[in-house]
Amino acid sequence: MNGTRGKAQDDWDRHWGAYSSMSARNPAQRYRQKLILDLLGLARAPGPVRVLDLGSGSGELAGAVLRARPDAEVVGLDLADAGIEIARQKVPRASFLHHDLTKPSAALSRYEGWATHAVCSEVLEHLDDPRAMLTSARGLLGHGASFVVTVPAGPVSAFDRHIGHRRHFSPALLEATLRDAGFDIVDLRGAGFPFFNLYRLAVVARGRALIEDASEGNGERLPRSARAAIRMFSLLFKMNMKSSRFGWQLAAVAVPR
Repeated sequence: MNGTRGKAQDDWDRHWGAYSSMSARNPAQRYRQKLILDLLGLARAPGPVRVLDLGSGSGELAGAVLRARPDAEVVGLDLADAGIEIARQKVPRASFLHHDLTKPSAALSRYEGWATHAVCSEVLEHLDDPRAMLTSARGLLGHGASFVVTVPAGPVSAFDRHIGHRRHFSPALLEATLRDAGFDIVDLRGAGFPFFNLYRLAVVARGRALIEDASEGNGERLPRSARAAIRMFSLLFKMNMKSSRFGWQLAAVAVPR
């Protein structure tokens, strides 16, 4: 659940206050972070490494990037003040800025062409016009910068709707969105088959009850069944296929034209 969102009714200050702890424990979040780090290839990248996190949320990914590449500079952009405050406390070595990339602004002029690597993870599904946001973000990436994008595929759950998902993507839609925004595709894959898909089906089956579970979990009152599910999927995700056309976690690596 990262920032840089669409409509005003997506109250991300409230969402981060309610769900930040649950998000950090979410096995899908940890699985996604590992996938992103693998695709970024930071360990083998020549310095300097400058990573832009578009929709940085509560800073989980920024922290993972700095653990993987301690000499990196990391800048996170997000709409939610609550998420930014949590991120600054968690990851003081990174910089987190309040910014809406869906609107034109001169505030980021010093970051034009800055990033050697960028990530936009679980953001585009929240936007009415993801192409416009990607087009705006492209100017912050340097020539040849590696841009990793993740979005969900598969069915939309009640919890997804609650946190503002407009759509889930197909590989063809993700590719077209990136190309229309001025990016060339290096890699595009469905990841997480079969156990990420099973996890998503469990989320769909849980329905609106998951919204209450997640909110309660932020107060360390996560139901025993949910704690057991987290442990189970944390183990099962280690056996996911790295790439499959059936995977419901879509991931792309792109470069700006």
